[in-house]
Amino acid sequence: MKKVILTIAIISAFLISCKDSKSTEAKDVMTEEKAEESTQSTPMDNTWVNEIKLDDGSKWQANLETTQGVAKMLDLIKSSNPKTLEDYHSLASKLNEEKNFIVKECTMKGASHDNLHIFLVPLIEKIEALSNTSALGQATMLTYRIEENLKGYYKYFQ
Repeated sequence: MKKVILTIAIISAFLISCKDSKSTEAKDVMTEEKAEESTQSTPMDNTWVNEIKLDDGSKWQANLETTQGVAKMLDLIKSSNPKTLEDYHSLASKLNEEKNFIVKECTMKGASHDNLHIFLVPLIEKIEALSNTSALGQATMLTYRIEENLKGYYKYFQ
């Protein structure tokens, strides 16, 4: 009987330690994922410029609709004079319409298309953040960052 109780105790201890080990491993994985997320770009930065590449030192050839859409977005920002959150949200809505036009009309393929996505993804995130912001200071900064993003287009595309 003592052997049975001892065997059960050993097996129980083993199972508990395995469970704790798995729990620790799961916590480690979650911690690593959070660390990864925190090093990824945020709408306020322009880290996309570290990822995008030129076409062997030259600008990528973009389709006309993309270049026109970027120019229209820059014009929207330059011609706007937002003072309230509603003004910024309205600007974000107009920028989003132009972004949707660019995405819909895109005919680019291959490496130029891949690099366009490197440019577009953070722009989309910034426009979305501007649409959802509830702080005037943040709206101002996001608009500035969107403008920077849009101006950067001309360094990589023609």
